Amino acid sequence: MENDVRKILIAGVGNELRQDDAFGVMLAQKLQVEASLPPSVKVMEIGSAGIHLVQQLFDKYDVLLLLDIVKWGGAAGTIHFKEVEVKDIAELPTDEKNEFLADMHYINPLKALMMAKALKVLPKQVLFLGCESEEHEEIGIGISAAVEAALPIAFNKVKDWVNNVGYSISLGASCA
Repeated sequence: MENDVRKILIAGVGNELRQDDAFGVMLAQKLQVEASLPPSVKVMEIGSAGIHLVQQLFDKYDVLLLLDIVKWGGAAGTIHFKEVEVKDIAELPTDEKNEFLADMHYINPLKALMMAKALKVLPKQVLFLGCESEEHEEIGIGISAAVEAALPIAFNKVKDWVNNVGYSISLGASCA
């Protein structure tokens, strides 16, 4: 492997039983089947169990790209792609830290990133590709039309980023 090749983990997050929350998992599945990515890029489905993500990060990646839904106030189907800063567990108030540590078996992906940072396995660069959801609070199978229409856009954005952009984006960048 050449020195300029960066080891990348692309992780699809979500719950396929909660409507639009399936976005990250569906996008990861689409990338696994349809994308022709370099061997230095691993794509996997994390689902909703973040501890699996922490375990995978022990393989030492340079970049982590999380795929998930968001509710950031945009129109359903809007794609955001940005670098994120991960909190340090030591910065949490004592009661939150105790609750965090009690939830080790089934931690959400954002807490998983904090755990990975504490264990010193968090990649230097953590990126997030999020899709604004229409509905993810109720149990149900199937994603909304807006999120379904965003899947090919997100798919192309990930492929372009890996293959053409040189593995870097500007902090806070987003696109619709």
